[in-house]
Amino acid sequence: MGSTRLYAKARVLGHKRGKRNSRPNTSLIQIEGVSNPKEAEFYLGKRLAYIYRAKREIAGSKVRVIWGRVTRPHGNSGVVRSKFTSNLPPQAFGASIRVMLFPSNI
Repeated sequence: MGSTRLYAKARVLGHKRGKRNSRPNTSLIQIEGVSNPKEAEFYLGKRLAYIYRAKREIAGSKVRVIWGRVTRPHGNSGVVRSKFTSNLPPQAFGASIRVMLFPSNI
């Protein structure tokens, strides 16, 4: 039996921004298989995990996580806005991210 993923894949598009100003406290996320605001509704409130590797070990691991939460839809193409415990660094733009399927509301 193969492994079963307990998360959905997504990609970091960047920070919320205007024409000239960037708003790094909110990140834009494109979730795989979501193409309109109606489909994005399911993911509102779900936890996000940006997982990355650092150079220095902490507690025997070089893997670190920044946790976040999906807050609301953004636009008409299924993109969602999210907030993280600490703002995502620009190195995260284009990186993959995990959308945990909890907390569940079904």
